[in-house]
Amino acid sequence: MSRNSILKVFLVSIVVFGALGSAVAQMPNPYGPAISLENAKKTAAPALAEAAKNKWTVAVAIVGPDGTLVYYEKMDNTQLGSAEVAIDKARTAVLFKRPTKAFQDVLAGGGEGLRILTLKGVVAVEGGIPLLMDGKIVGAIGVSGATSAQDAQCAKAGADVVK
Repeated sequence: MSRNSILKVFLVSIVVFGALGSAVAQMPNPYGPAISLENAKKTAAPALAEAAKNKWTVAVAIVGPDGTLVYYEKMDNTQLGSAEVAIDKARTAVLFKRPTKAFQDVLAGGGEGLRILTLKGVVAVEGGIPLLMDGKIVGAIGVSGATSAQDAQCAKAGADVVK
């Protein structure tokens, strides 16, 4: 193997593993006080509206920084399994300080990314997003019931209203 080939392999490895590390890196934000019930309801409303607009049926969970459920709502005819999954997505996002999509992306890469399957309490499926207020993590939203991308679209609609 020529020196240029070795250098190219080395540089590609740095880029790939650097992207892997940044995709799963935790947010630097500190935890803050738990989101209030009033703000949790305000966060869930646009997520539910986004689902209704698209004719998706979902469950929405809002948890505090410790993963404790603050608010939950399930649309009529949502599959029953989505009830727990929405809560688990929210808990994963808040306890690991990152969107669940970060875990999904690393897992999809295979190889060493499969180690994520050994982490207790991780749901490696898009649809969980930490909630920030004044730069602090006050909880997370989790959505389940549609495809993971659709769940994430709804969760983002909710997370975007938190200030």
